[in-house]
Amino acid sequence: MPKFSALVFKPAFAQFFGTVNPPPGVSGGAAGLVTFISNVLKLLIVAGGIYAVFNLIMAGYEFISAGGDSQKVAKAWNKIWQTGLGLLIVAGSFTIAAIFGRIIFGSGYSILSPVIYGP
Repeated sequence: MPKFSALVFKPAFAQFFGTVNPPPGVSGGAAGLVTFISNVLKLLIVAGGIYAVFNLIMAGYEFISAGGDSQKVAKAWNKIWQTGLGLLIVAGSFTIAAIFGRIIFGSGYSILSPVIYGP
């Protein structure tokens, strides 16, 4: 008799096309999902960092080209402040996740790099 998980999680198209095995070097299942989500989060963090650098450069250019106009200078400083605050939030989220992982699970990497143990 097949396993319950094989009956529940088997795709409907598998009865027509059969099962598809992942290529060598690619893991499937829950570990693959964790790796995928981890890679998406890393991509978002890197994209946010690149956006922050671009935003700081543009704010610096606005500051230099303000020409003494107090409203433009204030707008540029506001953009610089908001970019710095965004970077602080991103870095702080990693720090808080590491602290909670250390307190709850005993390892600072347990939330940042989860491991799923299975059969």
